[in-house]
Amino acid sequence: MREPVLTWCVPLELLCSHPLPVSAFLKTQVKLYTYRACAGKDEMGKMVSVINTVDTSHEDMIHDAQMDYYGTRLATCSSDRSVKIFDVRNGGQILIADLRGHEGPVWQVAWAHPMYGNILASCSYDRKVIIWREENGTWEKSHEHAGHDSSVNSVCWAPQDYGLILACGSSDGAISLLTYTGEGQWEVKKINNAHTIGCNAVSWAPAVVPGSLIDQPSGQKPNYIKRFASGGCDNLIKLWKEEEDGQWKEEQKLEAHSDWVRDVAWAPSIGLPTSTIASCSQDGRVFIWTCDDVSSNTWSPKLLHKFNDVVWHVSWSITANILAVSGGDNKVTLWKESVDGQWVCISDVNKGQGSVSASVTEGQQNEQ
Repeated sequence: MREPVLTWCVPLELLCSHPLPVSAFLKTQVKLYTYRACAGKDEMGKMVSVINTVDTSHEDMIHDAQMDYYGTRLATCSSDRSVKIFDVRNGGQILIADLRGHEGPVWQVAWAHPMYGNILASCSYDRKVIIWREENGTWEKSHEHAGHDSSVNSVCWAPQDYGLILACGSSDGAISLLTYTGEGQWEVKKINNAHTIGCNAVSWAPAVVPGSLIDQPSGQKPNYIKRFASGGCDNLIKLWKEEEDGQWKEEQKLEAHSDWVRDVAWAPSIGLPTSTIASCSQDGRVFIWTCDDVSSNTWSPKLLHKFNDVVWHVSWSITANILAVSGGDNKVTLWKESVDGQWVCISDVNKGQGSVSASVTEGQQNEQ
């Protein structure tokens, strides 16, 4: 059974503040939080606060909640087979659309970059991916992909630099890549047997060449290579790369988890030499994977924490300095890397009550 998910809210960042996750704490309710960096140790408990509570009126469990690029719209999906879109500006909650088209629980939603218009993708147990588009204020089904033989568990849009490309991971073990070619047409490429038993998560690498912030000659066009990560029921994280002929090839296999990988998240980048991926698993562990040399493509895992229950989701802040983790322990925790390279929990949000507490303890660090 899939659990509610968290995702980072996207309001404008201030100098000393960061957006915090959206979390579906109750069956039909979504809470929006803000995170404010505090210098003093006594102020740690003030770092997180609720800015909005959205009563979605879903008739069953919410599985995903995603803010759009501007942080003004919230999309939710549920086991009631519906996708809903809310205007959440200024603490409000106005239902914009109630989208019906799936025939089973809807696991995940994903917003495309606004340069392509208002576009939302959803995936479901019904084996379908639906792409919704807003035209003249009305949301309608733009495309339906029914190329999988089992539940589609994850959808993720590629960086806007690559065009309108959607990766879809399914329980049939395959990953589909849908590319918009114009005039309502989508080209489909499929990676069969990407993961034994099934694929649970997909996440694109940023469209930034590692190290380009330091080494890229000014005025030279970067050589983008499309890559994404996937996690599956074979306990593996796999990295995929598009070849020159347009075919997708498995580039790397990352092994550390001892049970199903539930989520992967490739961290945003501004072009620093190190690439970073977070992964979480049914085994209760969260790993941070880093690659310091793109030519060798060697990835090193570091255990962030061993939780006492399944960990469902990991999500980076847009500045990639804070990782949010959601798990079966009924909490959302925020983690940050210290100057000595250790990951510490800086705050946790208790599901249900929406209460917040600071959690930087030596005991947690010692458990690593």
